[in-house]
Amino acid sequence: MEQLEKADRKTFQQRLNRMIETIRGEIASGVWREGDFLPSEKAYAKLYRLSNNTVRKGLEQLVAERLIEKVPRVGNKVAGQAGGQTVLKFCCHVSLLQEAAMHTLIAEFHKANPDVRVELSVSGALNAYDRVKPMIDEGAVDVFTMNYNGFDDFRVHGGFDDVETLSPDPRIYPVLTDAFTHEDRLKAQPLVFTPLILCYNKNHFREKELLEPDSGWRWNMLFEQASKLTVENERLGFYFHFPSSNRWPVFLLQSGVRFKREEAGGFSISGEQLAESLRACRQLIYLQNRFPLFLSEKDADAEELFFSGKVSMIMTTYLGLNHHERKAGFEYDVAPLPYLQDPKTLLLLVGLAVSANSKVKDVAKRFVTFLVSYPAQLMIRQKTLSIPSLKPAAEWSGKETVYHPPRFHMYREILPTLRPFSALSMSIKELERFYREAKLYWSGLETGEAAVERLERFLASLNGGRGTGKSNPSEGM
Repeated sequence: MEQLEKADRKTFQQRLNRMIETIRGEIASGVWREGDFLPSEKAYAKLYRLSNNTVRKGLEQLVAERLIEKVPRVGNKVAGQAGGQTVLKFCCHVSLLQEAAMHTLIAEFHKANPDVRVELSVSGALNAYDRVKPMIDEGAVDVFTMNYNGFDDFRVHGGFDDVETLSPDPRIYPVLTDAFTHEDRLKAQPLVFTPLILCYNKNHFREKELLEPDSGWRWNMLFEQASKLTVENERLGFYFHFPSSNRWPVFLLQSGVRFKREEAGGFSISGEQLAESLRACRQLIYLQNRFPLFLSEKDADAEELFFSGKVSMIMTTYLGLNHHERKAGFEYDVAPLPYLQDPKTLLLLVGLAVSANSKVKDVAKRFVTFLVSYPAQLMIRQKTLSIPSLKPAAEWSGKETVYHPPRFHMYREILPTLRPFSALSMSIKELERFYREAKLYWSGLETGEAAVERLERFLASLNGGRGTGKSNPSEGM
């Protein structure tokens, strides 16, 4: 009890919230099933360093949400489905459990809709049409999350007949609604979004007496400052995971290149424009000569290095910051991404889609409407570092309960620069193939003239249908 006495009220509340959210998540994901008894109150008290009375109050909240029921002198049992209750099957990308506080949102939905029970399943692979299509056909999902890569894959495969058309919400940032609109039909309701941004350690800049990044930075300025921030055998000045399809295309976007699709298939582009674009990317790689491009295997490794103090600046997203925020033992901030020719940045977003095969479409749409309502979106704003899609919630200001960088609202100033990768007129699969082809030149193993000639032939040959990412005329954006 001595440790309990030393903790302040805020710490107790955080532990209690963590206990409640964990139990909610375990019930939603099937760790505890109908009729199972939860561990004893004493066990929870020991695990979360709380008093028995505090644990009891937390469990009473779950009773009120109809997730559990108390059995006198026995324990707390997972509640069964109430009579007349509708089951809604919701498949959510696993990262959104943190990035959108999804367990909390579902619990709030249950409170407001006692006639519905959301059956949550999580997945790390919801971006491909061929993965989601069987779930839709089998009736295994009513609502599912969809990022922009997944949206593009549905477009490429002509799969939008498999999802319901939704009603646009005028309070959602228009750029997000536009991104999820196909042939004037909204196919996914935007939930959260982020631009690709720069995140930096303010302490490192103070230590070296350097000016912090601003919207006027070009990439050569970043690498100049990164060299000064680097400490041999201790930290890198700058790092990002170049191979990621959510990272490297920003350099094509900023170089001003646009690929023109021909009616017969493939792309045409002037050799000069292609050469300039390729040179810009290779120059960027060369400028990063002291900052290895392939130190990690995934995007999240950059955040891991940053929050362990091993990197001064990273290319990242608001969504990515959620997974490491609690580890920060220093002050950090965000800034617009530096640019080449055009001050553009990639727009990454996640939306909610309703299966056209759902037998409970009205309930599914009610759930989607709740998740983009002001109360739900405000929870995302207050409990995470993600940017809600609903403008009034995203731009809320007040006492923060989670650390937010001082320039958190910086994204509002760069909204005109946000572009989905479709601004390049390529599907994500075509971009990935282009990346594999361009690596030879970017690695310094080919002349610019030879690279342009070879890549022009490659781009003209991209006419192989669905598997390659080619879209039919009826599938255009």
